[in-house]
Amino acid sequence: MKNTNAFAIVLLAVGLGSLALGLAYSAYTATSDVRSANWNSGNGNQYMMGQWQQWYQQPQSSPNTVITLDRAKEIAQQYLTATGNSNLAIKEIMEFQSNFYIIYYEKDTGIGAFEMLIWKQAPSSGMMGSGMMGGRGAAGHIMPEPGPNMMWNTKYSYMASGMMETRNQAFSTMTVSQSQAEQFAQAYLSANFQNVKTEMATQFYGYYTFDFTVNGKIAGMLSVNGNTGQVWYHSWHGDFVREVEFD
Repeated sequence: MKNTNAFAIVLLAVGLGSLALGLAYSAYTATSDVRSANWNSGNGNQYMMGQWQQWYQQPQSSPNTVITLDRAKEIAQQYLTATGNSNLAIKEIMEFQSNFYIIYYEKDTGIGAFEMLIWKQAPSSGMMGSGMMGGRGAAGHIMPEPGPNMMWNTKYSYMASGMMETRNQAFSTMTVSQSQAEQFAQAYLSANFQNVKTEMATQFYGYYTFDFTVNGKIAGMLSVNGNTGQVWYHSWHGDFVREVEFD
């Protein structure tokens, strides 16, 4: 138990570090037009996901604007439209205490492409570090989710040259099956929570993300690396509120 808790603390620290990195990028709002927004343009079908803060004009929201689920749907759809990629679609939006979580997936494969967040309000300075936002609020801004989405995504990797881009190479097959990943996720949850159960999984390139329940109610999510079996708990959401799935 002590070793498990120590491991959980390390993962939490790494997760918060990635969160700070992602939010540092989100602080920049593009002032230029969206000339690069078409993901299907350019050499080798290089997606511009990694430079989203440069090509994507964030929706304007006042500091006091309440970001509702309906507004989050609009922001998520605007982002999808701006990519210019007709093969991408929104799978679901989950509302949490701190943010909205969005899964974008590939229509032709059904595999998850990447995960995004929309903040309800700027995260506290204690979570992000002093001055990380550069004095600019992030309420209503959409950004890549930190953690596995940045570090483990082998197709749309945020950490590839500092960008979330499609790589011109074959994507390696994951050595950890979904069933094995579920076992790893459940072992982690059972060691750290009571009355907890792993639920629905979404496969991404390089990892799986699972919802989990406590006493039968959705409580959060965690991811499992598709090659190492490492577990990464998503610590930045807060309490679950509701979700909506898209056809």
